[in-house]
Amino acid sequence: MANIKTTTKRKKPKFLRVESHKKIKLGKGVKKNQKWHSAIGRHNKLRLGRKGRIQTPKVGWGASGSTKGFVAGIEAVRVENLKELANVKKGSGIIVGKVGARKKLSILEKAKEMGVKVLNRYMKKEEAK
Repeated sequence: MANIKTTTKRKKPKFLRVESHKKIKLGKGVKKNQKWHSAIGRHNKLRLGRKGRIQTPKVGWGASGSTKGFVAGIEAVRVENLKELANVKKGSGIIVGKVGARKKLSILEKAKEMGVKVLNRYMKKEEAK
């Protein structure tokens, strides 16, 4: 098997908004609202980087350059039509872009013929038939 590249797993904090522990609309218990928004304000302690505050997203939290673009150890290529699928290298996987049901089915069939792994095979029950 080809050399498999995976991102190193490490404990990463959940980056939440500044006062999310105080207000429901900022993400306390509502998962869809738990998004990072940068701290603003002249005297904001989080923006100033004071001790004892939650972590903020920085450059150092990203994956290493050699493993970027890999999903489950396979190089990912975004595909939106059959022409782009023909250019995919052997051993790499595809991610089907935002396309309609008919085109998606034709891409999945062609990928199965080529032996290319589909990394985002999320289909509704009607489409799978």
